[in-house]
Amino acid sequence: MEDPSITLFTLNGLNETKSDKNMFFSFTLIFYLFIIFLNLTLIATIFLEKSLHEPMYIFICNLSVNALYGTAGLYPKLLADFLSDTHVISYSACIIQIFVIYSFVFCEFTILTVMAYDRYVAICRPLEYHSVMTPKTVITFLMISWIFPFCETLIPILLAIRLPLCGSHIDKLYCENWAVVKLSCVDTTLNNVLGYILFLKYVVKFIFILYSYILIIRACLKSSEGRRKFMQTCLPHLITLISFTVTMLFDAMHTRYGSRNIPQTIRNIMAVEFLVIPPLLNPLIYALNLTQIRRTVFRLCNRKIKSHL
Repeated sequence: MEDPSITLFTLNGLNETKSDKNMFFSFTLIFYLFIIFLNLTLIATIFLEKSLHEPMYIFICNLSVNALYGTAGLYPKLLADFLSDTHVISYSACIIQIFVIYSFVFCEFTILTVMAYDRYVAICRPLEYHSVMTPKTVITFLMISWIFPFCETLIPILLAIRLPLCGSHIDKLYCENWAVVKLSCVDTTLNNVLGYILFLKYVVKFIFILYSYILIIRACLKSSEGRRKFMQTCLPHLITLISFTVTMLFDAMHTRYGSRNIPQTIRNIMAVEFLVIPPLLNPLIYALNLTQIRRTVFRLCNRKIKSHL
Protein backbone atom coordinates (compact mmCIF):
# COMPACT_ATOMS: atom_id res chain seq x y z
CA MET A 1 0.00 0.00 0.00
CA GLU A 2 1.26 3.48 -0.79
CA ASP A 3 0.52 4.76 2.70
CA PRO A 4 1.94 2.22 5.18
CA SER A 5 -0.08 3.86 7.97
CA ILE A 6 -3.33 2.52 6.47
CA THR A 7 -3.67 -0.68 8.45
CA LEU A 8 -7.30 -0.15 9.45
CA PHE A 9 -10.43 0.57 7.46
CA THR A 10 -13.32 2.56 8.89
CA LEU A 11 -16.78 1.23 8.05
CA ASN A 12 -19.16 4.19 7.71
CA GLY A 13 -22.38 2.22 7.24
CA LEU A 14 -23.55 2.73 10.81
CA ASN A 15 -22.82 6.44 11.06
CA GLU A 16 -26.50 7.40 10.86
CA THR A 17 -27.82 4.73 13.25
CA LYS A 18 -26.16 5.80 16.49
CA SER A 19 -29.41 6.56 18.33
CA ASP A 20 -31.07 3.26 17.29
CA LYS A 21 -28.13 0.91 17.79
CA ASN A 22 -29.80 -1.22 20.47
CA MET A 23 -32.89 -1.77 18.32
CA PHE A 24 -30.83 -2.67 15.24
CA PHE A 25 -28.62 -4.95 17.34
CA SER A 26 -31.69 -6.81 18.65
CA PHE A 27 -33.25 -7.26 15.21
CA THR A 28 -29.94 -8.34 13.66
CA LEU A 29 -29.29 -10.84 16.44
CA ILE A 30 -32.79 -12.32 16.07
CA PHE A 31 -32.36 -12.64 12.29
CA TYR A 32 -28.95 -14.28 12.71
CA LEU A 33 -30.19 -16.75 15.34
CA PHE A 34 -33.14 -17.67 13.11
CA ILE A 35 -30.79 -18.20 10.15
CA ILE A 36 -28.55 -20.47 12.25
CA PHE A 37 -31.47 -22.41 13.74
CA LEU A 38 -33.37 -22.95 10.48
CA ASN A 39 -30.34 -23.96 8.43
CA LEU A 40 -28.90 -26.24 11.13
CA THR A 41 -32.32 -27.88 11.48
CA LEU A 42 -32.46 -28.52 7.73
CA ILE A 43 -28.88 -29.86 7.65
CA ALA A 44 -29.49 -32.14 10.66
CA THR A 45 -32.76 -33.43 9.19
CA ILE A 46 -31.16 -34.37 5.88
CA PHE A 47 -28.09 -35.84 7.60
CA LEU A 48 -30.06 -37.99 10.07
CA GLU A 49 -32.72 -39.28 7.68
CA LYS A 50 -31.32 -41.92 5.29
CA SER A 51 -34.29 -41.59 2.91
CA LEU A 52 -33.16 -38.01 2.24
CA HIS A 53 -29.68 -39.07 1.12
CA GLU A 54 -30.54 -38.32 -2.49
CA PRO A 55 -28.89 -35.77 -4.84
CA MET A 56 -31.65 -33.14 -4.55
CA TYR A 57 -31.59 -33.13 -0.74
CA ILE A 58 -27.79 -33.26 -0.61
CA PHE A 59 -27.64 -30.12 -2.76
CA ILE A 60 -30.25 -28.43 -0.53
CA CYS A 61 -28.08 -29.34 2.48
CA ASN A 62 -25.09 -27.82 0.67
CA LEU A 63 -27.11 -24.63 0.16
CA SER A 64 -27.72 -24.40 3.91
CA VAL A 65 -24.05 -25.02 4.71
CA ASN A 66 -23.15 -22.19 2.35
CA ALA A 67 -25.74 -19.93 4.03
CA LEU A 68 -24.13 -20.51 7.44
CA TYR A 69 -20.68 -19.92 5.96
CA GLY A 70 -21.64 -16.67 4.20
CA THR A 71 -23.59 -15.14 7.08
CA ALA A 72 -20.68 -15.88 9.43
CA GLY A 73 -18.69 -13.43 7.32
CA LEU A 74 -21.09 -10.57 8.13
CA TYR A 75 -23.16 -10.97 11.27
CA PRO A 76 -20.56 -11.44 14.07
CA LYS A 77 -18.64 -8.32 12.95
CA LEU A 78 -21.86 -6.35 12.39
CA LEU A 79 -23.20 -7.25 15.84
CA ALA A 80 -19.89 -6.21 17.42
CA ASP A 81 -20.07 -2.86 15.58
CA PHE A 82 -23.55 -2.20 16.97
CA LEU A 83 -22.05 -2.45 20.46
CA SER A 84 -19.03 -0.29 19.67
CA ASP A 85 -18.53 3.43 19.14
CA THR A 86 -15.80 2.81 16.57
CA HIS A 87 -16.45 0.73 13.46
CA VAL A 88 -13.03 -0.29 12.23
CA ILE A 89 -11.61 -3.45 10.71
CA SER A 90 -8.00 -4.43 10.11
CA TYR A 91 -6.67 -4.75 6.57
CA SER A 92 -6.24 -8.54 6.88
CA ALA A 93 -9.68 -9.01 8.48
CA CYS A 94 -11.18 -6.91 5.67
CA ILE A 95 -9.62 -9.17 3.03
CA ILE A 96 -10.90 -12.27 4.86
CA GLN A 97 -14.41 -10.79 5.01
CA ILE A 98 -14.31 -10.02 1.29
CA PHE A 99 -13.19 -13.59 0.58
CA VAL A 100 -15.96 -15.15 2.69
CA ILE A 101 -18.78 -13.00 1.29
CA TYR A 102 -17.65 -13.23 -2.34
CA SER A 103 -17.05 -16.99 -2.19
CA PHE A 104 -20.49 -17.36 -0.57
CA VAL A 105 -22.07 -15.56 -3.54
CA PHE A 106 -20.15 -17.57 -6.12
CA CYS A 107 -20.91 -20.85 -4.29
CA GLU A 108 -24.61 -19.99 -4.12
CA PHE A 109 -24.87 -19.44 -7.86
CA THR A 110 -22.90 -22.60 -8.61
CA ILE A 111 -25.05 -24.71 -6.30
CA LEU A 112 -28.23 -23.29 -7.83
CA THR A 113 -26.89 -24.13 -11.30
CA VAL A 114 -26.14 -27.71 -10.23
CA MET A 115 -29.62 -27.99 -8.68
CA ALA A 116 -31.19 -26.80 -11.94
CA TYR A 117 -29.33 -29.52 -13.85
CA ASP A 118 -30.38 -32.13 -11.27
CA ARG A 119 -34.07 -31.16 -11.64
CA TYR A 120 -33.75 -31.11 -15.43
CA VAL A 121 -32.43 -34.69 -15.50
CA ALA A 122 -35.00 -35.86 -12.92
CA ILE A 123 -38.00 -34.47 -14.81
CA CYS A 124 -36.97 -34.39 -18.49
CA ARG A 125 -34.87 -37.59 -18.50
CA PRO A 126 -36.29 -39.62 -15.60
CA LEU A 127 -35.21 -43.02 -16.95
CA GLU A 128 -31.59 -41.85 -17.08
CA TYR A 129 -31.59 -40.09 -13.70
CA HIS A 130 -29.86 -42.75 -11.58
CA SER A 131 -27.29 -43.49 -14.29
CA VAL A 132 -26.48 -39.77 -14.67
CA MET A 133 -26.67 -38.59 -11.04
CA THR A 134 -24.42 -41.28 -9.59
CA PRO A 135 -22.71 -40.83 -6.18
CA LYS A 136 -19.47 -40.05 -8.04
CA THR A 137 -21.24 -37.34 -10.09
CA VAL A 138 -22.81 -35.83 -6.95
CA ILE A 139 -19.43 -35.69 -5.19
CA THR A 140 -17.90 -34.08 -8.30
CA PHE A 141 -20.65 -31.45 -8.37
CA LEU A 142 -20.16 -30.74 -4.66
CA MET A 143 -16.42 -30.27 -5.16
CA ILE A 144 -17.05 -27.97 -8.13
CA SER A 145 -19.56 -26.00 -6.05
CA TRP A 146 -16.86 -25.12 -3.53
CA ILE A 147 -13.44 -25.31 -5.20
CA PHE A 148 -14.21 -23.27 -8.33
CA PRO A 149 -15.91 -20.39 -6.47
CA PHE A 150 -13.02 -20.25 -3.98
CA CYS A 151 -10.54 -19.99 -6.85
CA GLU A 152 -12.69 -17.37 -8.60
CA THR A 153 -12.80 -15.29 -5.42
CA LEU A 154 -9.02 -15.19 -5.14
CA ILE A 155 -8.58 -13.47 -8.53
CA PRO A 156 -10.31 -10.12 -7.77
CA ILE A 157 -8.84 -10.13 -4.25
CA LEU A 158 -5.27 -10.62 -5.53
CA LEU A 159 -5.81 -7.80 -8.02
CA ALA A 160 -7.16 -5.56 -5.25
CA ILE A 161 -4.40 -6.12 -2.68
CA ARG A 162 -1.70 -5.08 -5.17
CA LEU A 163 -3.23 -1.58 -5.37
CA PRO A 164 -1.75 1.33 -3.38
CA LEU A 165 -4.52 2.97 -1.34
CA CYS A 166 -5.06 6.65 -0.60
CA GLY A 167 -8.01 6.32 1.76
CA SER A 168 -9.36 4.12 4.52
CA HIS A 169 -13.10 4.91 4.72
CA ILE A 170 -15.51 2.31 3.32
CA ASP A 171 -19.08 3.52 2.91
CA LYS A 172 -20.68 0.17 3.78
CA LEU A 173 -21.50 -2.09 6.73
CA TYR A 174 -18.81 -4.54 5.65
CA CYS A 175 -15.73 -4.79 3.46
CA GLU A 176 -16.50 -5.13 -0.22
CA ASN A 177 -13.94 -5.60 -2.99
CA TRP A 178 -15.07 -2.73 -5.22
CA ALA A 179 -15.27 -0.40 -2.21
CA VAL A 180 -11.58 -1.13 -1.50
CA VAL A 181 -10.63 -0.77 -5.17
CA LYS A 182 -12.23 2.70 -5.26
CA LEU A 183 -9.77 3.81 -2.55
CA SER A 184 -6.84 3.20 -4.90
CA CYS A 185 -4.42 5.93 -5.97
CA VAL A 186 -3.82 4.35 -9.40
CA ASP A 187 -5.77 3.23 -12.45
CA THR A 188 -8.18 0.34 -11.72
CA THR A 189 -9.26 -0.55 -15.26
CA LEU A 190 -8.06 -4.15 -14.91
CA ASN A 191 -10.11 -4.62 -11.72
CA ASN A 192 -13.13 -3.07 -13.40
CA VAL A 193 -12.84 -5.30 -16.49
CA LEU A 194 -12.50 -8.41 -14.31
CA GLY A 195 -15.63 -7.37 -12.40
CA TYR A 196 -17.62 -7.21 -15.64
CA ILE A 197 -16.21 -10.57 -16.80
CA LEU A 198 -17.31 -12.24 -13.55
CA PHE A 199 -20.70 -10.56 -13.83
CA LEU A 200 -21.16 -11.84 -17.41
CA LYS A 201 -20.08 -15.31 -16.33
CA TYR A 202 -22.89 -15.43 -13.80
CA VAL A 203 -25.35 -13.99 -16.30
CA VAL A 204 -24.53 -17.04 -18.47
CA LYS A 205 -25.17 -19.32 -15.46
CA PHE A 206 -28.48 -17.55 -14.83
CA ILE A 207 -29.48 -18.04 -18.49
CA PHE A 208 -28.52 -21.73 -18.25
CA ILE A 209 -30.76 -22.12 -15.17
CA LEU A 210 -33.67 -20.35 -16.87
CA TYR A 211 -33.25 -22.49 -20.00
CA SER A 212 -33.28 -25.63 -17.84
CA TYR A 213 -36.52 -24.48 -16.27
CA ILE A 214 -38.12 -23.71 -19.62
CA LEU A 215 -37.46 -27.34 -20.59
CA ILE A 216 -38.71 -28.53 -17.19
CA ILE A 217 -41.93 -26.48 -17.41
CA ARG A 218 -42.60 -27.76 -20.95
CA ALA A 219 -42.20 -31.33 -19.71
CA CYS A 220 -44.33 -30.75 -16.61
CA LEU A 221 -47.24 -29.19 -18.48
CA LYS A 222 -47.90 -32.47 -20.26
CA SER A 223 -49.45 -34.16 -17.21
CA SER A 224 -50.99 -33.42 -13.83
CA GLU A 225 -48.27 -35.54 -12.18
CA GLY A 226 -45.64 -33.39 -13.89
CA ARG A 227 -47.28 -30.21 -12.64
CA ARG A 228 -47.33 -31.65 -9.11
CA LYS A 229 -43.63 -32.50 -9.35
CA PHE A 230 -42.82 -29.01 -10.54
CA MET A 231 -44.77 -27.34 -7.72
CA GLN A 232 -43.21 -29.55 -5.07
CA THR A 233 -39.55 -29.86 -6.12
CA CYS A 234 -38.83 -27.13 -8.67
CA LEU A 235 -40.83 -24.14 -7.48
CA PRO A 236 -38.82 -23.81 -4.21
CA HIS A 237 -35.60 -23.78 -6.23
CA LEU A 238 -37.00 -21.17 -8.61
CA ILE A 239 -38.05 -18.94 -5.69
CA THR A 240 -34.58 -19.37 -4.17
CA LEU A 241 -32.94 -18.39 -7.46
CA ILE A 242 -35.13 -15.30 -7.93
CA SER A 243 -34.76 -14.07 -4.34
CA PHE A 244 -30.98 -14.46 -4.42
CA THR A 245 -30.54 -12.95 -7.89
CA VAL A 246 -32.74 -9.93 -7.19
CA THR A 247 -31.11 -9.16 -3.83
CA MET A 248 -27.63 -9.59 -5.32
CA LEU A 249 -28.54 -7.33 -8.25
CA PHE A 250 -29.68 -4.59 -5.86
CA ASP A 251 -26.32 -4.65 -4.07
CA ALA A 252 -24.20 -4.92 -7.25
CA MET A 253 -26.03 -2.05 -8.99
CA HIS A 254 -25.89 0.17 -5.94
CA THR A 255 -22.20 -0.57 -5.30
CA ARG A 256 -21.24 0.38 -8.86
CA TYR A 257 -23.75 3.06 -9.80
CA GLY A 258 -25.70 3.99 -6.64
CA SER A 259 -26.17 7.59 -5.60
CA ARG A 260 -24.85 8.89 -2.30
CA ASN A 261 -28.07 10.92 -2.01
CA ILE A 262 -29.95 7.76 -1.00
CA PRO A 263 -30.39 7.64 2.81
CA GLN A 264 -27.77 5.51 4.55
CA THR A 265 -30.41 3.21 6.07
CA ILE A 266 -31.78 2.36 2.60
CA ARG A 267 -28.25 1.77 1.31
CA ASN A 268 -27.58 -0.56 4.24
CA ILE A 269 -30.73 -2.56 3.55
CA MET A 270 -29.82 -2.95 -0.14
CA ALA A 271 -26.28 -3.98 0.83
CA VAL A 272 -27.26 -6.84 3.16
CA GLU A 273 -30.44 -8.19 1.54
CA PHE A 274 -28.59 -11.10 -0.09
CA LEU A 275 -27.20 -12.09 3.32
CA VAL A 276 -30.60 -11.85 5.05
CA ILE A 277 -33.41 -12.93 2.73
CA PRO A 278 -32.02 -16.06 0.95
CA PRO A 279 -30.37 -17.64 4.07
CA LEU A 280 -33.60 -17.07 6.04
CA LEU A 281 -36.06 -17.88 3.26
CA ASN A 282 -34.44 -20.96 1.71
CA PRO A 283 -34.81 -23.42 4.63
CA LEU A 284 -38.39 -22.25 5.20
CA ILE A 285 -39.29 -22.77 1.54
CA TYR A 286 -37.78 -26.24 1.35
CA ALA A 287 -39.03 -27.38 4.76
CA LEU A 288 -42.59 -26.21 4.10
CA ASN A 289 -42.88 -27.25 0.45
CA LEU A 290 -41.01 -30.56 0.29
CA THR A 291 -43.20 -33.21 1.91
CA GLN A 292 -40.35 -35.57 2.81
CA ILE A 293 -38.40 -32.88 4.65
CA ARG A 294 -41.51 -31.58 6.41
CA ARG A 295 -42.55 -35.05 7.60
CA THR A 296 -39.02 -35.90 8.72
CA VAL A 297 -38.72 -32.67 10.74
CA PHE A 298 -42.03 -33.38 12.50
CA ARG A 299 -41.09 -37.00 13.14
CA LEU A 300 -37.68 -36.12 14.58
CA CYS A 301 -39.23 -33.40 16.76
CA ASN A 302 -41.88 -35.80 18.08
CA ARG A 303 -39.22 -38.42 18.78
CA LYS A 304 -37.18 -35.85 20.70
CA ILE A 305 -40.21 -34.69 22.72
CA LYS A 306 -41.21 -38.27 23.62
CA SER A 307 -37.67 -39.09 24.76
CA HIS A 308 -37.90 -36.28 27.35
CA LEU A 309 -41.32 -37.32 28.66
